[in-house]
Amino acid sequence: QVQLVESGGGLVQPGGSLRLSCATSGTIFFSLYTMGWYYQAPGKQRELVETITGDGSTNYADSVKGRFAISRDNAKKTVYLQMNNLKPEDTAIYYCRASRGEYAYWGQGTQITVSS
Repeated sequence: QVQLVESGGGLVQPGGSLRLSCATSGTIFFSLYTMGWYYQAPGKQRELVETITGDGSTNYADSVKGRFAISRDNAKKTVYLQMNNLKPEDTAIYYCRASRGEYAYWGQGTQITVSS
């Protein structure tokens, strides 16, 4: 069973930065999984932030272009999300996801609140 644990969330002022981490366990071949970050604002559906494949190809939402950057460390089985120039509309619960073929696993989420 794959387990994902996010960390790094919190309260930040507009224009600030945060770095999220998602550590995985139970994954035998982490490098074969596509890792992703998703966010869910109150009352809204969960949406894509950014994904990264095992070979480093990324896909991201237009709303985070130039502000967020996903990366991964296959040796540590960890994926990161560097978030810069945060905006109030970035306030949400951020979830980590690992997927490979028909299999997908989610973390429990970490809250990010952007407010002055």
